[in-house]
Amino acid sequence: MHDLTGFQRDLLYVIAGLDEPHGLAIKDELEDYYESEVNHGRLYPNLDTLVEKGLIEKGELDRRTNFYTLTRRGERELDARQDWEAQYVTA
Repeated sequence: MHDLTGFQRDLLYVIAGLDEPHGLAIKDELEDYYESEVNHGRLYPNLDTLVEKGLIEKGELDRRTNFYTLTRRGERELDARQDWEAQYVTA
C-alpha cells in the first residue's frame, strides 16, 4: 500500500464501502468527498492500476458497465493501513 497515491487509497476505501460499485458510483462518492469533479481520465487509469496490482477485481455488469470489488489482498492491505493509522490517531 505504501506505493499507492492518496487517490488510489481513497478508491480502495470507496470500493470496500460499496457493494460492487460501478465506475460512476465510485466517481460520485469521490466527488462528494473531494467537493470537486473527478474526471474519467483520472478515475479509470487509477482503477486499472489497482487491478494490475491485484488489489481490486473488475467484473462486467453488461457490455458497457464494469463493477469493482476488493481482492483478499486488497482487504489485507486496507486492514494493515488502518492498523498503521491507529498507531498515530486516537479517537
